[in-house]
Amino acid sequence: MTVTTAVTDTELTERPFSETLRASTKEIHDRAHHSSYMDALLAGELSLAGYGQLAAQYFYIYDTLEQATDAMANDPVGKGFAMDELRRVPALVKDLEFLFGEGWRDRITPLPSTRAYVERMREVCFTWPGGFVAHHYTRYLGDLAGGQVVRSLLRKTYQVTADGALFYDFDRVGNPHAFRKHYRALLNDAPWDTAERRRIIDETLLAFELNIAVLADLAKDLDAHRAA
Repeated sequence: MTVTTAVTDTELTERPFSETLRASTKEIHDRAHHSSYMDALLAGELSLAGYGQLAAQYFYIYDTLEQATDAMANDPVGKGFAMDELRRVPALVKDLEFLFGEGWRDRITPLPSTRAYVERMREVCFTWPGGFVAHHYTRYLGDLAGGQVVRSLLRKTYQVTADGALFYDFDRVGNPHAFRKHYRALLNDAPWDTAERRRIIDETLLAFELNIAVLADLAKDLDAHRAA
């Protein structure tokens, strides 16, 4: 799968990179948010088990991404993004124990699209700092912001506020506005030239496409997971 952007060299050199990256991914971000699966979930149409299918796929995705975080801990650029306060796997483990019960690891399996997503991260996130940042940006900033809508849904629709919804608890981050400002500064200050910035945008677009593919796979079983 190849994804490329039409962003100009002028935009890459004369605008803060965080602004260019956000503008370049706005359309695909909106498309991911309005997938059939997310529409059904946010409308409260799915059972809690239906939400659990998404949490299960997240486990494989974040387990890989956080292994890459460890691999980037000593990289001059990557280490700035390797933030322990963002880690989601410990919360996901507790959520999956709640959602699937004891022995949850034997009850979940990665979808074909999730395997493809993980494979791509293994190709680029462990040795290419820009690729790591592309996938890091796509996942964590999205969950820090839009994921709070899902957290509210879990509380209001399913009365789940602790285990089962911990994935969306970013209290360790502190003030979200201050955190996003810090993250944007990291993007703007990274020593990437025009070609590298373009590569990172392309990889970010690909990360969104891989996420959309997972949501499309989940949508295939919507009827089986609709609330009674």
